[in-house]
Amino acid sequence: MRFSLHPARSPFTAAAVAIALLSGGGASAAFAADGDRDRTTSTHSVDAAGSDSRGASVADPLAHIEADAEAALAGARSAIAFAGDTEKAVADSGLEVEGTTAIDTSSLAAHVEKLSGYEVTPLMLLPKQVTEALRATDAVNGAAGELSGRLEKARAVKSAADAAAAQAAADRAAQVKAAEEAQAAAEAAEQAAAASSSSSVATVDVNVDPASAQGIGRSMAAAQYGWGDDQFACLVSLWNRESGWSVTAYNASSGAYGIPQALPGSKMASAGADWQTNPATQIAWGLGYISGRYGTPCGAWGHSQSAGWY
Repeated sequence: MRFSLHPARSPFTAAAVAIALLSGGGASAAFAADGDRDRTTSTHSVDAAGSDSRGASVADPLAHIEADAEAALAGARSAIAFAGDTEKAVADSGLEVEGTTAIDTSSLAAHVEKLSGYEVTPLMLLPKQVTEALRATDAVNGAAGELSGRLEKARAVKSAADAAAAQAAADRAAQVKAAEEAQAAAEAAEQAAAASSSSSVATVDVNVDPASAQGIGRSMAAAQYGWGDDQFACLVSLWNRESGWSVTAYNASSGAYGIPQALPGSKMASAGADWQTNPATQIAWGLGYISGRYGTPCGAWGHSQSAGWY
């Protein structure tokens, strides 16, 4: 008859076995006398192959308890590793994660230390140690999972912020491009106006009164831009406010000059060298500016009414 006895299990094991053998009780009496082992031999049936109802060998009735302890030890170590990996992932991310980012594994580490010697631990102590280790393992896994969830939330917030910043940058770039295109169109219009009016400037009487200047403006607006009386009415209102259609009108506070009140007045040189005295030159530049910036005289007049300038 063979007994699998571990000396460290109980100080009474050897004596119990000896008494059982002397009394003729055999192996079953020996295990019944060992208080640490009675729960493993009284609740399971044994088949013909020598195994109990759970598949454990009768020759080693402690196997399932030791297996539980080994599994609990492995699970505890895995939980500690999971917690460490999660803390490292948070630190490496560089993100602001809400709440604490530290996981307390000290209690679980103490259980690991206890279970590491389960082979020499009295059997009656192992179930409690396993239960406590499993609870501590669940707590650490739960804390690590919760921290991992908060990290994913921080990543989602960062991703949304990056997308918003990228969109804002794209919008700003589009605005800058549109402004540059509008400026280029205005300059092109000024050059076209200067070119188209160069032939008529020499035939215009430069010493004209405001009424005569309006006549020049009406003719040029219709001939060069196809603007009718409705647009010319807006032009009259606009330049009445700006200069009273005076060729030599000068704004001392801003430096604006001429019928269209170009700022500075030297801008009108693009329409002709006589921009200081010739109403046709000034009008040609002014019409080109309005076309490029506002599209029509009524567009410019509407802006002037709301902003006080055009």
